[in-house]
Amino acid sequence: MSVYETSAQVSTTSRAAGVSILILAFSAFLIVTTEFLIVGLLPALARDLGISIALAGQLVTLFAFTVMIFGPPLTAMLSHLDRKKLFIGILLLFAASNAVAAASNSFWLLALARVVPALALPVFWGTASETAGQLAGAQRAGQAVSRVYLGISAAMLLGIPLGTVAASAVGWRGAFWLLAGLSLIMAVAMWVYMPTVARTAKVDLLKQAQIFKQPVFLGNVLLSVLVFSAMFIAYTYLADILERVAGVAPQQVGWWMMGFGAIGLVGNWIGGKAVDRSPINATIGFLALLGLGMAATVALAGSGWLFCVALGLWGIANTALYPVSQVRVMQSVSQAQALAGTTNVSAANAGIGIGAIVGGMTVANLGVASLGYVAAAVAAVALLLAVLVRRLKPGR
Repeated sequence: MSVYETSAQVSTTSRAAGVSILILAFSAFLIVTTEFLIVGLLPALARDLGISIALAGQLVTLFAFTVMIFGPPLTAMLSHLDRKKLFIGILLLFAASNAVAAASNSFWLLALARVVPALALPVFWGTASETAGQLAGAQRAGQAVSRVYLGISAAMLLGIPLGTVAASAVGWRGAFWLLAGLSLIMAVAMWVYMPTVARTAKVDLLKQAQIFKQPVFLGNVLLSVLVFSAMFIAYTYLADILERVAGVAPQQVGWWMMGFGAIGLVGNWIGGKAVDRSPINATIGFLALLGLGMAATVALAGSGWLFCVALGLWGIANTALYPVSQVRVMQSVSQAQALAGTTNVSAANAGIGIGAIVGGMTVANLGVASLGYVAAAVAAVALLLAVLVRRLKPGR
């Protein structure tokens, strides 16, 4: 019996299932926004706590590395639990953690408030889409899963700029209070509207782990680490680049980042088309565009519309590489694709953490204006690796 066939055991109307799926999608948006929102808050947060922007950036590293290390084992350990109770618990945890972050008066307390939700994020990410499929039933499982992923994609695209806009309006603490309140509301909504969902069996990781012996898979995972490192060397400090390099007023930075996320929707659409033809070739093309866009953004910072074009190219490539990387890694194996997908999430977070570290070192030693060039250099290294990975499996 497939996991979607167990939906027959769920006593709920089609409308109730639809409401539950929307709650899951918005919860996914809140949970993933919690990870990425802090990027837009870094300048204000650093000023308020009296720490350097480079040190503040390591909060991104801390969250990412926690997800990277604990994601696969925690998901395997907890995915068989009652999903309704699991999701409510995760949302309550996020509400409490965001409240602690909002009330933090030191770097270390804020760091603790980031570690705790980082443990729970991959568990939700790894189980929400499967649960949506169960609720919708086999006939509409694909549509249900896509709705949940729309929430995740929206958080990746808009979480940072929305946080930056919120910080301008209510302060960085207010942004965390807002997330805490919305997480609590979603926990209550899930308790009221979501039906009980049949439990799933535990995942046998030992059997699935055979994919880690495959060179093609390992090459693609390493490529994802480099891709996300290149992306987040500069993206982590995008708000600072806009302020200090491009001369954008602090109160306008959020709107610029909103535009960056909006133009990324184009990249999401183009990436979805390109990845169907060849995931590795799509990676190569978008990596080249990414490197060009990041370098040109700092080089053309004072050039008006040319700067906007460069920033747009960066945004398109940046967003396209999220789904392209996920599909590329999952299609590099013929079995255990769920584990492959989870591993790519860990690889992406490894890259996010490394990128934040390298970006922080770049800011401290070379200055914020050098971020685009250093990130472009790493993108070039990733491009070379992508060419080598393509040779491991011709036709991909």
